[in-house]
Amino acid sequence: MGETRPSRPVLGIDIGGTGVKGAPVDLTTGELVADRLKIKTPKPATPDAVADVVEEIAGRFADSVGDSPIGIAIPAVCQRGVARSAANIDPAWVDTDVDALFTERLGRPVHVVNDADAAGVAEGRYGVARDVQGLVILTTLGTGIGSAFLLDGKLMPNSELGHLEIDGHDAEHRAAQSAKERENLSYSQWAKRLQRYYSHVESLFWPDLFVVGGGISKSSDKFLPLLDLRTPIVPAKLRNSAGIVGAAWLAKEFGD
Repeated sequence: MGETRPSRPVLGIDIGGTGVKGAPVDLTTGELVADRLKIKTPKPATPDAVADVVEEIAGRFADSVGDSPIGIAIPAVCQRGVARSAANIDPAWVDTDVDALFTERLGRPVHVVNDADAAGVAEGRYGVARDVQGLVILTTLGTGIGSAFLLDGKLMPNSELGHLEIDGHDAEHRAAQSAKERENLSYSQWAKRLQRYYSHVESLFWPDLFVVGGGISKSSDKFLPLLDLRTPIVPAKLRNSAGIVGAAWLAKEFGD
């Protein structure tokens, strides 16, 4: 019998408020098979302007991914390929059929997903949430707070826990990493806000595990030990690659 040929890597692209980054992903291991390409998010970040950048990234990796589907993570609620919100990108995204836009631009199947949901899927497949039963809630602490629900490993999309109202405030305005930087909070000061946030989420959903992602997760030893929760809370494993990896995995899953 002949040897089974390895499947081609799948391109994942993560659209953020400051940068659009992409790389081909080996879905067997969840590892990037080439260095990430990052291009500044255009201003204004309209759908067509961002599509130009996505097209450039896709062109750069065309030889390695062939005609494989492409996964794209966006900072928006995404229902069946249509954006229903816009966080740190242009308001013109709202009600845009992003699947159709990128499919037309790239000439191949595309799957679009919320960026935090993509990160959650990556941690569930390849990271610290792998094989965890029950409810896992991933939060990304950055400009805002993104969230993803995994129930027995299955994604429940578009949870948007950053917009819970806590003590009269939109939660992410007080507890996101951007709030720490904007108000020059120490880690201990910020941890008090995180404690209030995670305690509230914990009392609503009773999760089995919290996973903390975003760039700040690399400094998790400075604030996670300061939290007192019933639920175990751990830093994400894939960090800044999670959106790329999760988007690629979902593209392959929905493309098959």
